[in-house]
Amino acid sequence: MTTAQLASPYQHYVYAYPHKTAYRALEERPLLRDLWAAEPKDALSLYLHIPFCEVRCGFCNLFTRIGAPDGLTGAYLDALERQATAVREALGATGDVRFATAAFGGGTPTFLTAAELDRLCDLAEHRMGADLRAVPLSVEASPATATADRLAVLADRGATRLSLGVQSFVDSEARAAVRPQRRADVEAALTRTRDARIPVLNIDLIYGIDGQTEQTWRHSLDAALAWRPEELYLYPLYVRPLTGLDRRRTGPDRAWDEQRLRLYRAGRDHLLAHGYTQQSMRMFRRTDAPPQGADDYACQTDGMIGLGCGARSYTAGLHYSFDYAVDMHQIRGIIDDYVAGDASDFAHAQVGYAMDAHEARRRHLLQSLLQAEGLRLDDYRARFPGSAPADDFGPELERIADRGWLTDADPTTLRLTPEGLAHSDAIGPELFSPAVRDAMAAYERK
Repeated sequence: MTTAQLASPYQHYVYAYPHKTAYRALEERPLLRDLWAAEPKDALSLYLHIPFCEVRCGFCNLFTRIGAPDGLTGAYLDALERQATAVREALGATGDVRFATAAFGGGTPTFLTAAELDRLCDLAEHRMGADLRAVPLSVEASPATATADRLAVLADRGATRLSLGVQSFVDSEARAAVRPQRRADVEAALTRTRDARIPVLNIDLIYGIDGQTEQTWRHSLDAALAWRPEELYLYPLYVRPLTGLDRRRTGPDRAWDEQRLRLYRAGRDHLLAHGYTQQSMRMFRRTDAPPQGADDYACQTDGMIGLGCGARSYTAGLHYSFDYAVDMHQIRGIIDDYVAGDASDFAHAQVGYAMDAHEARRRHLLQSLLQAEGLRLDDYRARFPGSAPADDFGPELERIADRGWLTDADPTTLRLTPEGLAHSDAIGPELFSPAVRDAMAAYERK
């Protein structure tokens, strides 16, 4: 990566490593029971992916399709049940398996009807053995689908956190982001969510929308704060390949970079002044909010079981999933193939990326450094005996430090400065291995 690229405050969202565009078809398609045989299974994370939305936002490159023909959601849940049965069998004896966290994502899980959401919870509990009322359960929703009956099901089944994709309280900005919604409808959805008494409300907001100003950004922040959400996520808007906004793009993003950075700082400072603590570049938690078992990077931990088309699973030696796409026609084909899959298909890993010892160290560094608390050096040495971040990744860390993005205030912890956190999505790709970068570039050229 060039110095010019690292200087840009924005690249793309960096959550999981390696990114799914680095995954490739696995020629041997290993059996899940072999992959999981020697893995610790006493604190697994469970994720169920629902790849349907009522509308595809202009900035979205997630694995999801618009709408569903009659019968498709039911057929999808049938396939999800077949997959859950196969995966649970592969995990082995019941006494050895325990789930510590659960999440429903997408797409929009609340695209499903209340009855279908109830069935989704049954799959998690009765097929997989997750006790949803005893572990943190996070669910993503949109204002249009956060209906009273759906929220009642989630609350009754143990949901502890609902993440509502508001993006903006300004109607014109929502339209500019190809997220058509009215503020009145958003406020109604927030009322229903609070009435459902799900303990943690998260509101997603986006900055960098075309036409957005610091005044309108502050307006959305204050509108969100009026609901006293336990969490707020502030996302920069990226124009990514094959998305709706990409087709409208007429020039480079450099001017947007500077505007987004100004808006980021304004939003960060505003939330810090209103009793929130910063957990990562994106995530802010109200100081008195109840603790959650999962956080911004929890989906990166080993021991992740992903069910559904678009979900990832992580073992120590292999990250695997199904095929990935952004193009709508390709997504529909992948979902159709998933729905047609039988138990034998779901007993194998199909697409993935093998993790060697060096990639494991790189992943641990990346996922820890991009959190506000940073990487404790003794934790790194305990996990990777004989290694230290400076020995393993000296040149990369020196480049980041030379820009003033690493603090040396605490010799026991490798931590980003506030300005370093602001540049997290530029720092992340700087830490990708050459092999991962090459695989991602090859995917993008397809």
